[in-house]
Amino acid sequence: MKSEGHPNYHFIDVHMTDGTVFKTRSTFGKEGDAIHLDIDSKSHPAWTGGSAQMMDRGGRVSRFNDKFGSFLKK
Repeated sequence: MKSEGHPNYHFIDVHMTDGTVFKTRSTFGKEGDAIHLDIDSKSHPAWTGGSAQMMDRGGRVSRFNDKFGSFLKK
């Protein structure tokens, strides 16, 4: 393989919104750089079940609930 065709793959620090930090390998930046996340799985409503509501565009959610509502746990 040609060495110039592949990006540099190295360790970086990822800073979560709650202050925890972990190391991962990435092509982002250079060795030792850090990514500070604004949204992550610990704070985003999609993962935490927060107060975010689904938008019902054209009745799709309503039709889904009518068709499969009996399978949903309440």
